[in-house]
Parts: sequence; C-alpha cells; structure tokens
Amino acid sequence: MGFGGQEIRVLSEARGLRERGHDVMLYCASGARIGEEAARYGVPATKLPIARKTPRAILALARALASRRFDVVCTHSSTDSWLAALALRTMAPRPALVRMRHVSVPVPDNPATRWLYRRATARIVTTGEALRDELVRNLDIAADRIDSVPTGIDSQAFAARDKWSARRALGLPEDVPLVGIVATLRSWKGHRHLLEAMTHLQHRDARLVIVGDGPQREALVEQARTLDIVPRVVFAGHRDDIADWLASFDVFALPSYANEGVPQALLQAMAAGVPCVTTDVGAIPEIARHDDTAWIVAREDPRALARGIDRVLDDPALGRRLAGRARALVTSRHGYQAMLDRMEAIYRRAIAERGTGAGRRRR
Repeated sequence: MGFGGQEIRVLSEARGLRERGHDVMLYCASGARIGEEAARYGVPATKLPIARKTPRAILALARALASRRFDVVCTHSSTDSWLAALALRTMAPRPALVRMRHVSVPVPDNPATRWLYRRATARIVTTGEALRDELVRNLDIAADRIDSVPTGIDSQAFAARDKWSARRALGLPEDVPLVGIVATLRSWKGHRHLLEAMTHLQHRDARLVIVGDGPQREALVEQARTLDIVPRVVFAGHRDDIADWLASFDVFALPSYANEGVPQALLQAMAAGVPCVTTDVGAIPEIARHDDTAWIVAREDPRALARGIDRVLDDPALGRRLAGRARALVTSRHGYQAMLDRMEAIYRRAIAERGTGAGRRRR
C-alpha cells in the first residue's frame, strides 16, 4: 500500500514494456498509492479489493484476469502472489505466473510456500544475486528457474549536474556539507541511525537532507527534536525531482540493516556521481564494494556511520574516486534498457515453459 523503490520498479518497467509495444495492465488494491502514481507513468491501472488474502479478493482477481487474454501475470509481494496463484487455478488455459522478490526478507520453508514457489510459479525473478541464492539454498528451488535482474537506471537522467545550481534551486545552503538520503521512511532503511550519526560527526556544520516519506516520519522528526539537531536536518518529503536533490549532496548515505535487494536509490546516487556510504545488507555488495565503488560501514552502528561520512568528507579525492568507479559500474551493468531486455526474455521463457513442468525441482 506504500510507495517506494519496489513500486517505482513496477511502474518504470511497465512503462518501458508499453513503449516496446506490449499490452500492460496494473491491478492494485483500492487505496494503494501505486494506483494514483500509475497515470504519471502512462500505465493503465485497475483498482480491486485485493489488499488482504480473502476469498473475496481471490474471486475479484480471478474475474479481472479472466476478462482479458493475459500471457503473463507478474506479482511482487506476498499478498498479491498468493491471490494470483489461487486465482489462476480457476483458469484454463492460464497465464504464466512470474514471482518477483524485491527484498531480502527470509522466505518460510513450509509446504504451502514450497507449492507457491516450486509449482504455482513459472519463473522467479529477484532484484539481486543474494536473494536468488537464498531461495535456492533455503527452498531447494532449481537455480535455472530463478533470474536476478536488478532495477535498471537511466544514467543520463541522473548525469552529473552543477551542485551549486541544484542547491540554489532547492533552497539548500551552499556553504556547508550536505549528507543526503533518498528512501521511503521505513525502519530498516536506518534513518534513525543516520540521525544519531549526525551527533557524532566531526563536521559539526554538516546538514542532513532526508528525501522521502513513509510510516516512520513522525518518529524521525521527534528523534531529531530529542537529539537537538532540528536546525541541521531537512525533511524534504516525497519528491519527483530526485536528480536535483542527489546533485546537491556531498555524500549519499544509506545505512540499511535489513530487507534490501539492490536499492534503486543507491544506483541513482551512483549514476549521479555522488560518493556513497552504505552497509553490506542483502544484495547491496553487488554494487557497493568497499573503498572501490562505496565506503562500507557496520550496520546499526551510528558511530561507524559517522566515521565513514567524515572519511569521505575529509578526502575529496577519495570521494571522486568512489563516485567515478560507481558511475562506471552503473552505466555499464545496470542500464534501464538492459533491464527491459532481460525481463522481456524472462516473460517469453515463462510463456514457452507454461504447463511443461520444466525445472520444478533442483533434484
């Protein structure tokens, strides 16, 4: 029901596939923000009562899917995956079900979940190799049924732009270091550790810019008050002009401690040429290599986070090296069109394998 990197991935991929001539329909729960944002991406959306796993939801989704001749149904979270898997059991012939995994939350190993992943789905897609390896290891799923496709970034959209012009346009101070984060305000993104890290920075004049909104906003605003750092923190809220905000930062910090694939915001910051300080959670190490494409710090450790930020601020040459190598990596391996190429191939393979039972088990 929220809106963050996962939902942006869904919409950006849907838009790209439509531009390539595919017919795409987004089904979402009534009241879900993704349904409101879909129009901005040029993606048609239909709202259904599918926010919870109920018989009514299964019936509503089954009717919607039966009303059009879909080749593929792609699901992205637990509720929609279960509803779609059960709804498709009522159809013959039925579309191929592709299950995407965006986060590194452990998947329970029980008979129902094994049925969902091994038998109900035609293909599985993860947003990082670490998530793929976890499914192979923990659920005994055939490795050739799972593809890792991180979110693709339009590097040109985040090409380096003038920092000072961006700050002036956004009303940000030009005479102090800016540490920024772009992320939905969820607990595991580590915003609270970043706020505490501000109290340990050697750069006492540094400001923290928090771009994004979410369920933790009130708690984070209160924490800033408690730490007495309100004048040093900007809560920018949800913004669409992300490239301008990234351009204004001296350091991009993402202190996540759980539930990460390859974060879209981290890819964007790297594409924008901003030196990054982050952790080794989930699939982050696939793009963030310590002292190469990012500066890696211990998770849930505000003092270590502060030391990492200070290290990058103190050494502009280090920051330029990290940023340059990170941008080269993103440009060469994580392009938007390359992501669409891979997803198209996966959907075509899912259709071809539909009903064949190919690769159900590893052994």
